[in-house]
Amino acid sequence: MSDRISPLPFLWGAATSAHQVEGGNVLNDWHDWELAPGSGCAEPSGSACDHLHRYPQDIALLADLGLNCYRFAVEWSRIEPEPSTYSRRWLDHYRAMAECCRDHRLLPVITMHHFTNPRWLARGGGWEHRQTPERFARFCAVVTERLGDLAAVAITINEPNMPALLGYEEGVFPPGRRDREARLRVTEMFIEGHRLAVEAIREVRPDLPVGLALAMAEWQALPGGEGEVESVRRLREDVFLEAAGGDDFVGVNTYTRHRIGPQGWVGNEAGVEVTAAGYEFWPEAIGATLRRAWEVTGGRPLIVTESGIATDDDRRRVEYIDRSTAAMRGAMADGVDVRGLIHWSALDNFEWHHGYAQRFGLIAVDRDSQERTVKPSARHFAALAPTGAR
Repeated sequence: MSDRISPLPFLWGAATSAHQVEGGNVLNDWHDWELAPGSGCAEPSGSACDHLHRYPQDIALLADLGLNCYRFAVEWSRIEPEPSTYSRRWLDHYRAMAECCRDHRLLPVITMHHFTNPRWLARGGGWEHRQTPERFARFCAVVTERLGDLAAVAITINEPNMPALLGYEEGVFPPGRRDREARLRVTEMFIEGHRLAVEAIREVRPDLPVGLALAMAEWQALPGGEGEVESVRRLREDVFLEAAGGDDFVGVNTYTRHRIGPQGWVGNEAGVEVTAAGYEFWPEAIGATLRRAWEVTGGRPLIVTESGIATDDDRRRVEYIDRSTAAMRGAMADGVDVRGLIHWSALDNFEWHHGYAQRFGLIAVDRDSQERTVKPSARHFAALAPTGAR
């Protein structure tokens, strides 16, 4: 059991990332990618949810629901717009966000890296550059020096497996590479960056719980596909889980299951319900991924740092919440040490290359007026919080 995370209550909250909600992020690689011909992005992020200015309102809405934490990301390109040049203005902005959380009795869960990189870093080689892990660790130290006394939990990197895969092998995230060897190099760099960041954060604030958040799925092997599952899961998940062995926790992000046959990836079974994101509606996946993370890490404490559904039918979101929560509790009943559930997402936001068509939020955001509307699923989720989570 981690001494750092044990004093916290069971976390029950919602999450965002900076680029997906802030608006006006023009100094990072995703801004450039959205505008690049042939990138495949449905639309630019633009003003997003204007969370940059409206965060006090949004934090108040989450607090009024009765949640006890808010997971948000700091934007590296705002804080370090040029190499080794750190913006006091933006460090103070994110400190004000953390203070706002504390004022509303929400524990700040702060993510240091959520997909976006400063333009200068991307143009200098991004996560293929040998110095990037050290640069990232220095950035994490600077952020922790300014925000660490307010943070309840620090997440170094959100889903390092996804930009490695989607940006360097499949070409749908920046930098748009289609090179498996590049993916392997970047995977090593993300792992090193995480380890160095953990050290940097602990050096500044030894008592702050720190870990990474990993995209995981339930992998179902069809007859003859067992070896292929092991191969796919090894590079996509296990190498990162093994790298988290000394962390205070592992964050598990899960949405669905995937079927793998002898020749590789097999699509959804005919007739199953799919979400607006094209995933199979399979809330029970979280039980499988929690058990897998628990097994591979040798019993690290776990936090569900993302789980949710893209849908315009809020009744389906309610069912997803009910079934995923039941699956999480089933894993806990089997002895898996789970310390929280953070829903993705707090707001309907910019879903990367898909634009704004996929709505994951507990709170609706009108694209024209920026008006917020709390959905029934938000109140339903808040009501499921275990005793002592507030």
